[in-house]
Amino acid sequence: MDMPLIRADLAQLKRNAAVISSACHARGVTLAAVTKAVCADPVILNTLADAGVTLMADSRVQNLARLPDTLRRMLLRVADPFEAEDIVRYSEYSLQSGTEAISALGAAARKLKKTHQVILMIDLGDLREGIPYSDEARILETAGEAVREEGLELAGVGTNLTCFGGILPDERNLGLLIGIAEKIRKAFRIPLPIVSGGNSSSLHLLFEGRLPAGINQLRIGESLLLGTDTSCGKPFPQLSQRVFTLSARLVEVQDKPSKPEGSTGPNAFGEQVFFPDLGLMQRGILAIGRQDTDPQSLLPADQDVRLLGASSDHLIADLTHAKPYRVGDALDFVPGYGALLKAYTSPYVRKTYINIGENERHD
Repeated sequence: MDMPLIRADLAQLKRNAAVISSACHARGVTLAAVTKAVCADPVILNTLADAGVTLMADSRVQNLARLPDTLRRMLLRVADPFEAEDIVRYSEYSLQSGTEAISALGAAARKLKKTHQVILMIDLGDLREGIPYSDEARILETAGEAVREEGLELAGVGTNLTCFGGILPDERNLGLLIGIAEKIRKAFRIPLPIVSGGNSSSLHLLFEGRLPAGINQLRIGESLLLGTDTSCGKPFPQLSQRVFTLSARLVEVQDKPSKPEGSTGPNAFGEQVFFPDLGLMQRGILAIGRQDTDPQSLLPADQDVRLLGASSDHLIADLTHAKPYRVGDALDFVPGYGALLKAYTSPYVRKTYINIGENERHD
């Protein structure tokens, strides 16, 4: 079998989607499934659609372009005005924060004779995209631009938390977003139906019954794909953490010292690395590296295997206390978000699936 490969268990994925969808439905919340970590993989998208997900969200226009227009599509990354036509052509919604992009999207919508729906992003303190929540004048000015721009509809407001500054969503900051939505409704006499209350870091509030009333959309990626509560880094007990398995093959197994010998300098990535002297160890090299995955967010399935580091093409593991391994053996890993993202982006990692129909395996 060709390796490295990443295997998606579609039954586990469908179960995660059903659990989250059910919780959202019970609270009147729309689930936007974020597909960027898997590059909008069509098999995974079909599985989500089969589970009843109808809104797909991605940061890349190229990914959205591959989706059927029978699905509703949302662009997550704030628009590059030069991509305005493709954004309007391949998405029904986009998250925006500036008048330049809003003007370009309006012109593109008129040219393409389409209506594009804008969600105005508000920065609640995480300091990524969005207008600062305290700048009410600018919020209303930008909202007004979207309302007046022919070809656009101001569909809602949204926020993004945890991704950059690590600021957690809570009743206070999400309450600010709900209040801003109400001010825009009153100022422009529009319905503004969407209040998009963040990403996977907001999901625990939904599960705990603490999501403020008025938040009616969540954009969920990591929790859906990996079953992780990103607000604390722990697994959600009601979700599966084994949707994906990354496998790579050993290409060298040898006994070597644990501490490198000679004068030290930066490694290939400009990092100063230090290793303790633990004596002789059995070291394994796997045919996968930083170009293909994120070694820091890989968890070996064999708990007796310890990862030591990686170069661009090789992953180095300590096999000293593990069962005997030989060249040609494959090791399995549970990927974290960074590892999953890189594995699906890398053309060198084969994508496979299980539990399609009667456990049929497809590439």
